[in-house]
Amino acid sequence: MLFTASGLSLQSTAVLAAIYPATWGLCQVWFGALSDRWGRKVFIASGMIVQGFALLGLTVWLGFWPWAVALMTLGIGTAMVYPTLLAAAGDLAPLRERALTVGVYRLWRDLGYAAGAIGAGLLADISGLPGAIRAVAALTLASGVVVAVRFRERRPAFDPTLGNMNGDPLTEVR
Repeated sequence: MLFTASGLSLQSTAVLAAIYPATWGLCQVWFGALSDRWGRKVFIASGMIVQGFALLGLTVWLGFWPWAVALMTLGIGTAMVYPTLLAAAGDLAPLRERALTVGVYRLWRDLGYAAGAIGAGLLADISGLPGAIRAVAALTLASGVVVAVRFRERRPAFDPTLGNMNGDPLTEVR
């Protein structure tokens, strides 16, 4: 809606709409694997902050190419956060409860998508589409800062000989 309301053609809008999920999908495997080695906190906090600035960029910059860059940046930020949050939820659960823990996390996450869409839609009705995007950007930036300050990492130790997580022992990193 933002792009077509700004005068872009339907073809240009379709290309822009594809950039975000394509970037996210291509990058998340890489960031998920890196979070196993480098930790979850750095990717969750910085990914949220990257997403927030990318969303602000959508409301500040005008035109196809600036929006394309903003959407690539948004995809990179989401790729940093999306698999890493799921892994962090799994890290906190004992092995026997991991499936339930991840399922509950996904329930709340997916309910958040629905509630967020409704809330953003209501906010867009009140303050306009750019105002709603800015509000989401501010909330996303604030979330990144909260994670950077409050998150205590707890994940299984990385075993370089296996090339993956060995599941024990849990380590806490500040």
